[in-house]
Amino acid sequence: MIPVNTPVFNGNEEKYLVDCIRSGWISSEGSYVTRFEREFASYIGMDHGVAVSNGSAALDIALEAIGLNEGDEVIMPTFTIISPAFSVLRTGAKIVLVDMDNDTWNMALDEVESKITPKTKAIIAVHIYGLTSNLKRLREICDKKGIILIEDAAEAHGQEVFGKKVGSYGDISTFSFYPNKTITTGEGGIVLTRDVKLAEKARELRNLSFKPSKRRFVHYSFGWNYRMTNLQAAIGCAQLENIEEHIRKKKLIGKLYTEQLKGIPGVQLPLEKTNFSVNNYWVFGIVLDDEEKAIYVQEELGKHGIGTRPFFWSMHEQPVFNELGLFLGEHYPIAERLSRCGFYLPSGLGLNETEIQSVCQAFRNLINQ
Repeated sequence: MIPVNTPVFNGNEEKYLVDCIRSGWISSEGSYVTRFEREFASYIGMDHGVAVSNGSAALDIALEAIGLNEGDEVIMPTFTIISPAFSVLRTGAKIVLVDMDNDTWNMALDEVESKITPKTKAIIAVHIYGLTSNLKRLREICDKKGIILIEDAAEAHGQEVFGKKVGSYGDISTFSFYPNKTITTGEGGIVLTRDVKLAEKARELRNLSFKPSKRRFVHYSFGWNYRMTNLQAAIGCAQLENIEEHIRKKKLIGKLYTEQLKGIPGVQLPLEKTNFSVNNYWVFGIVLDDEEKAIYVQEELGKHGIGTRPFFWSMHEQPVFNELGLFLGEHYPIAERLSRCGFYLPSGLGLNETEIQSVCQAFRNLINQ
């Protein structure tokens, strides 16, 4: 079996975990939590980091921290994992969807500008599969209109746009450290910001809204238990020490796939670069020219012991939202094509060149059929 993802632990993960166990600091109170927050925020180029239990928790906290309320509008891409949509709807705010760019598979900025109204409070930029939208332009749009920019950079660890780290463009940014991410803590996430008040609010929200200046167990607002453990953070510190090597390996995987699969009729490969960024190949996605063909190829690859994952299903076609009367009659053709015809091949850091060759040979054979 060649799984769709295999994480790699070849640094100080074991050493730091043993240190946690021997010291007895295994909860969220340990020193690795603050170390990971500080080091990851510094790596991205932000001032404050608030480590949390997962990427979805980070989104919940980010949206609550900025004061999103009922009646506010939030612009976001329709082609994304469902987490940011869930987080927005829990606040009572309204989601305004936009379609995607055909080449980068990220949200189309011309459409973003056309959807801005006086009620637009925030834009969530979800960075997809190794590339992003033009964040410099998006930052300028938000500054001009007085809109809060939230980056969901769960898939974009170490990615750069115009030489600046993704996650540093937003007023507030979130990351995930799920096992398929470029660095992992098993589960885990983080909220990043330059605003000290937003950081303080995020720290309160992740910890049941305890206030350091008030008596313990006396609460004045709602919050969550979204804390990251010292064990998770210890793994994160070790992973972060090797993040540049992980990114180099991801780019090598993308290069090898591209060399072996380019030029196949009816197959769209991910862009290697744009005029503002180079693909980090968090995963190697492909889009076929027919939905039935895409389903068939995924099923047949599975029979050959090769793992795949379908692309995200668009928000405007999610049954859970349609049943609530949301997005009915909305149509986003590029997102619909990506959702139906796209999937990604094994892309984990444990993948080797021989396995890539096997995947490509099986894929070419199926397409030729």
